[in-house]
Amino acid sequence: MTNFTRIRHELPVSMDIVHAVAEFDAALVKAIDAAKEAGLPQGLVVGILHGHVHAETHRMVEVKPLSTL
Repeated sequence: MTNFTRIRHELPVSMDIVHAVAEFDAALVKAIDAAKEAGLPQGLVVGILHGHVHAETHRMVEVKPLSTL
C-alpha cells in the first residue's frame, strides 16, 4: 500500500490537490443530477455510489501476493 498519499500528512494541501478534489466533487454532483433528471430512484443512485466506494476500498486494501509485486 505504498501507491497512495495520506492527505492529513500533506496539510496544508497543495493547490493541485484542492483543484483535483473540487473537480471530482463537481463531476459527482453533475452525474448525480443527471441520474435524477433521468428518473433513477434515489436508492439506486446511492446503491451504485456505494458499490463503487466498496470496490475502490477493496482495491486499496487488497493484499497482493509477493509474486505480483
